[in-house]
Amino acid sequence: MILSVQRLVHRALADAIRRQYGLADVPHFSIEVPPTRALGDLAVPVAFQLARTLRKAPRAIAQELAQALGPIPGVTRVEPAPNGYLNLYLDRRAYLLPRVRQQVAAEAAATEKTIVEHTAINPNKAAHIGHLRNAALGDTLGRVLRFRGTPVEIQNYIDDLGVQVADIIVGFHDIEHRSLDEVRHIAGTTRFDYYCWDLYSRVTGWYDESPNHQAARARVLHELEHAGAGNSDTVALGNVIVDRIVRAHLATMARLNIAYDLLTYEGDIVRLKFWAHAFETLKAQGAIYLQTEGKLAGCWVMKIEEAAADAIGADGAEPARPGEDEAREKVIVRSNGVVTYIGKDLANQFWKLGLLGHDFHYKRFGTQAGGRALWSTTSGTTDPNAPAFGRAAWIYNVIDSRQMYLQALLSQALRALGHAQEAERSIHFSYEMVALSHATARELGYEPHEGPAGPGDVDAKKPFVEVSGRKGLGVKIDDLLDLLTNKAAAEVAKRNPEFSQDECRRVGSQIAVAAIRYFMLKYSRGKLIVFDIEEALSFEGETGPYLQYAAVRANNIFHKLQEREHLSEADVLGGLEALSTEELDDDGEAHTLWAVAFEASRLDEVVEQVVRSLEFSGLAKYAFGLAQLFSAFYHRYPILNEEQADRKRWRAAGVAYFRMQLTRALDLMGIEVPSRM
Repeated sequence: MILSVQRLVHRALADAIRRQYGLADVPHFSIEVPPTRALGDLAVPVAFQLARTLRKAPRAIAQELAQALGPIPGVTRVEPAPNGYLNLYLDRRAYLLPRVRQQVAAEAAATEKTIVEHTAINPNKAAHIGHLRNAALGDTLGRVLRFRGTPVEIQNYIDDLGVQVADIIVGFHDIEHRSLDEVRHIAGTTRFDYYCWDLYSRVTGWYDESPNHQAARARVLHELEHAGAGNSDTVALGNVIVDRIVRAHLATMARLNIAYDLLTYEGDIVRLKFWAHAFETLKAQGAIYLQTEGKLAGCWVMKIEEAAADAIGADGAEPARPGEDEAREKVIVRSNGVVTYIGKDLANQFWKLGLLGHDFHYKRFGTQAGGRALWSTTSGTTDPNAPAFGRAAWIYNVIDSRQMYLQALLSQALRALGHAQEAERSIHFSYEMVALSHATARELGYEPHEGPAGPGDVDAKKPFVEVSGRKGLGVKIDDLLDLLTNKAAAEVAKRNPEFSQDECRRVGSQIAVAAIRYFMLKYSRGKLIVFDIEEALSFEGETGPYLQYAAVRANNIFHKLQEREHLSEADVLGGLEALSTEELDDDGEAHTLWAVAFEASRLDEVVEQVVRSLEFSGLAKYAFGLAQLFSAFYHRYPILNEEQADRKRWRAAGVAYFRMQLTRALDLMGIEVPSRM
């Protein structure tokens, strides 16, 4: 890893600046990586920052600093460039040896607990492609934070009292006239999340038939909110629906290598009276007040500050709701006493930060891949073995850009209560939505429709196909995974005829996950994604399968070394100290062994950049660039057929390091490396 060297250089240079110029406050400066190794391994532009203060040319400052710098461990020389940069060259043997032997790990950058909440799919139907980006971004965020040494808690919010669940209850009760036992039977004998997918679309159409039908939804919502008031059948039906759908969602996400630590149920927020505690605090601090006049009379409202008001009507932001003057006030509790969605979210955010003064009860929900425990909140008794949840220093809420307004209000409420630091540390990790290319929509059974598009129709005039679960137009994640897996397995079978059907299927599944997850990460999160199956699944170009293939190719080199020369990876890495370093002393060309190994060592630096910017496209592009660099090296410098033993050993060692670092980068994106492709 490279960060330890960069920090060493930074300290040495800062000391030299203080000695040379007598500056008490050294300006912040960065350590950069030049575009080619011929320009050095590290470059420092601090002379440009000092030029105005010292009234000297950057070139002169760079020359003085190069002379003032004493020896830096691991640095062989420092050269002032004519343009004012300081270029540093590393001791290649000393740098590479501990890294190829895994003796240099990523440095722990933070120890404060962080909560990442992501996925949060309404538990009313199968998960669709629109949910993929949220889950992929959230899971990757958790992985990169853990890579840095940050304690991370992954939460998945379950809205078990929401409108969407109520609609499925209405569908079973008012449209299909099912009893509780009949619904249990359906849940146990069908693909229940798919069944509810179709039912949800039917309910939407049923509401459109008559405005009176909306009363059924209102009735169910009231009964869910007031559990125990003579509405046990409705509550029980809701519990069956939510439990089965949540378990289906978890199974779908597990296929994508996504797991969680805690499921937080909205119903428990209500039953444990979290909102009541938050409400009293907000009232006492004057963060909310009772409106006594106008159309919001009788409502408890929050005055909307400029930052939140700016989010209203912003691109992708939540629109104003009927009956509320969103330009000035936000309703938190309606005049009939019903808490709005923002109230529950406020209570949950306070709990996450340890500001509520109350806690959930917890039960073990199940065990995930690798033995990872999954817990859930409960309003019952707490399992004594439950870990401590909540009380985090940082919160990342992974929610699409349409929720900009809600997230701004959460921060506003924290500031109003005097928690400015907590407001700053409550991060809205926003992103744009996912659509389908027309070719992919056709392959999934949606044909373009000329003229005005009705419910479930694809508008041929648009350059992409928007998904809509309410209209029944969308792609279930499991269907997409199945299709991609079948395509990939067929390609694997063609390339590896000796593989069994199960082996082809297993590798095909790994390739399918790589295709999806890389596609979800390679674009800036502020850009709408148009998912295309053929593009995502290609073994060439900027795709997940291409990266997997690069890692598999590196693995194959070691398989062949073992077969032909009985050389294991340990044999290759042992005794490197005694070998000539001629192979490392290249002339700075782009595709040499040193260029590949040095670039591979930059993973921890890239992770730091990604965490600061929250742009995982940087991680994706880094991995792609590293794979390209290796591919060029692989074709230019033979390993298996190299006759000079020293060169062969160093090249193989470089390949081992590349493979290790690319595998780490892929793991950060939730992508596995197949045994063969």
